[in-house]
Amino acid sequence: MTTQERAALIKRYKDGYKQVADALQGISDAEWDFKREPGKWSAREIVHHLADSETNSAIRLRKLLVEHQPYIQGYDQDEFARKLQYAKRPPEPALKAFEAARSTNAQLLDLMSESDWKRMGEHSESGPYSTEIWLKIYADHAHNHADQIRKNRSVYKEKK
Repeated sequence: MTTQERAALIKRYKDGYKQVADALQGISDAEWDFKREPGKWSAREIVHHLADSETNSAIRLRKLLVEHQPYIQGYDQDEFARKLQYAKRPPEPALKAFEAARSTNAQLLDLMSESDWKRMGEHSESGPYSTEIWLKIYADHAHNHADQIRKNRSVYKEKK
């Protein structure tokens, strides 16, 4: 990955929270729980997922930066949603957790050296896992979910 590619991904990563917050702007109580089709998540569930995913990503990044060849454990996001009762919990604390974890991760990204960007570990599901792979994944993650929230809200308004 070139320095320019990395800088663009970091910029996109930093913009992720804003995209989610913008997608949620003015959301109604009914929209929080609307699912555009069976098996899809509601905005409420997406926000809880983002909080859990971002806090997991924070640990992953720190393990990659500190530990020698760390083992990065995958997790079942659907099981998290069920067991942690995403559909029943208020989303506001989760949104704050997502913002805080993303903000502290962004601080680390700004301080990383070239050698930090070459650090490697092993992911339980996908094999070799580096800080660059981490960045590629999480640079798009919030944007993808912001798009899901926008789609949910658009379909909700069409059906209303």
